[in-house]
Amino acid sequence: MSKTNVSGSLLRRVLLLDGVASGATGLLGALAADPLGALLGLDPGILRVAGLGLVPFALLLVYLASRATLPAWPVWCVVAMNVTWVVDSVLLLTHGPTTPTGLGVAFVMAQALAVAVFAALEYAGLRRGTTVATA
Repeated sequence: MSKTNVSGSLLRRVLLLDGVASGATGLLGALAADPLGALLGLDPGILRVAGLGLVPFALLLVYLASRATLPAWPVWCVVAMNVTWVVDSVLLLTHGPTTPTGLGVAFVMAQALAVAVFAALEYAGLRRGTTVATA
């Protein structure tokens, strides 16, 4: 027997909101890396790669949000990826290959804070969700 998390409305809503925000940020980074890089003082290559990586992540989140039930492990992976994003954002500012402008620092910190909130809410949604045994 394995356990399946019956995703409650909190978890589904947070996954969907995270997916929409990740998709929008990903498309922005992928499509506007050069002008954003100049404005934020961030390497356009980093913005482009991060943006391109966020697009499939966003699609995964929207897919997970659409499921009435789902195994808990993919959501735990989402939480872990979000925590990793937050840590990497801080490392980018402290040890990164670029020197961001003040606006760049504010942008990186704001999105890191948003991702940390998503991770915390997804964790809470997992904890609040009902688990059922499956064969």
